Amino acid sequence: MAIRKRRLAMVLMTGLCAATGASRAVAQTPAPPVAAWPADIDPRSGFRLPLPNREDLDEETKKTYDRGATPGANIAGLQGPAGVQLYSPRTTGPLAALLKYLRREAGLGSRAREIALITTSREMDSQFEFTAHEPEAVKAGVPPETIDAIKFRGPTSGLDEKDAVIIDLGRQIWRDHKVTSDTFKKARAIFGDRGLVDLVLLMGSHAQTAALLTAFDMQLHKGDKPLLPMP
Repeated sequence: MAIRKRRLAMVLMTGLCAATGASRAVAQTPAPPVAAWPADIDPRSGFRLPLPNREDLDEETKKTYDRGATPGANIAGLQGPAGVQLYSPRTTGPLAALLKYLRREAGLGSRAREIALITTSREMDSQFEFTAHEPEAVKAGVPPETIDAIKFRGPTSGLDEKDAVIIDLGRQIWRDHKVTSDTFKKARAIFGDRGLVDLVLLMGSHAQTAALLTAFDMQLHKGDKPLLPMP
């Protein structure tokens, strides 16, 4: 009996020591580091190419560089499409003019614009674009239920009619590759001929940006929380 008690005491003591040691080991293990970018991402640019040096650019492209580097000039700065586009200097001016018109001068309104942009971001599964533009959609007054319907690919029934038709149009363009007569009729009635053309061009320009960001694997800005469920 005494031998059994001694054996039980030894077992309990061994277990206690092991548990204490494990606890200490856990306590001494540092927290895991923030997930690193993929190996082929340049640490300065945030994408798969190094950011060009300003002094190596021509005078016109330096203006593009300076616009991207100016805080508040665009959403993403040079760690975004503006940085990649420095490699195609002859396109930066025309693209900037096109985006300025479609986003600011076409008369679509900020709410419609941001719904079109985040719908396209969702259908392209562009984490960078969606994370950049969801806060802009909130600022533009896009209701939470509309954002959630886009983000989680939910139904558009019950949403504001104008919001719903933009979402349906974007989904049919990018997902179905065919726009129904009913959706086209509704969108035309709301936006008119010119407005509808500009709306589709706006979505197309954003999809073009999504392609650029996908090919060069643009990473989120450090500290940004991804807002788009993937895929």
